[in-house]
Amino acid sequence: MQTETDEIELKLLLDAILQRYHYDFRGYALASLRRRLTQAKGHFNCSSYSALQERVLHDADVLPKLLSYLTVQVSELFRDPAYFRAIRESVVPYLKTYPSLKVWVAGCSTGEELYSLAILFREEGLEQRTMFYATDINPDALKRAEAGVYQLERIPLFTQNHQLSGGRSSLSDYYTAAYGAAVFDKTLRQRTVFSDHSLVTDSVFAELQLTSCRNVLIYFDRGFQDRALSLFKDSLVPNGFLGLGAKESLRFSKCADAFQEFSRETRIYQRRGN
Repeated sequence: MQTETDEIELKLLLDAILQRYHYDFRGYALASLRRRLTQAKGHFNCSSYSALQERVLHDADVLPKLLSYLTVQVSELFRDPAYFRAIRESVVPYLKTYPSLKVWVAGCSTGEELYSLAILFREEGLEQRTMFYATDINPDALKRAEAGVYQLERIPLFTQNHQLSGGRSSLSDYYTAAYGAAVFDKTLRQRTVFSDHSLVTDSVFAELQLTSCRNVLIYFDRGFQDRALSLFKDSLVPNGFLGLGAKESLRFSKCADAFQEFSRETRIYQRRGN
């Protein structure tokens, strides 16, 4: 049960993280935040948020581990295959009209979404004209994304998802299995820029034809959601595409009028033209 003291300590912890490291979690959904920080307190053997705050402020090595609790690390290749099938069948024909493409995977976590799009773009003949930007606020997650190594036991699900997404080849063409792990072909990321970027505090960095940010906004409150959606709106070219998670929507956001529904079932939106 949360007490008034707990609420004060939680606020002070979030303020300390912002002031010391410039990560702003104050607008994250509180229920999820409390649950994740409770797990973190157990990991760091801290009896209170104040004790955790002291560790964060005085030991710089604590923050990267804490970020693993505060950021979403669960994904899979071609997660929600219908989403990738919709991109393949409905969005790609538009993208093929551009001489060059920029694609942003926002909140890329450990890279599953990035490799899914890279494989899809290779299969659809778009890879060589595309630059991918994979961003996250967690440096450890970015390192894992850049390595492209996943547990071999996860591959059957990845393979099934790939097939359901309309894959034009065998997923095994894209990785090498060894020592219980699948190492994805480094050429899949040769046109990718991995970068630390916060949807809460950072600004637009490119003009994009496609932005995919799925299952991230659900962890934000309304203010942070509007801030992130404004970032997506400003970064997309007219008629560019935005993909959100299955439980996310532009409805009721300040940016709703800037987009039209392109695929309601798979939460793909198109930026309105000028």
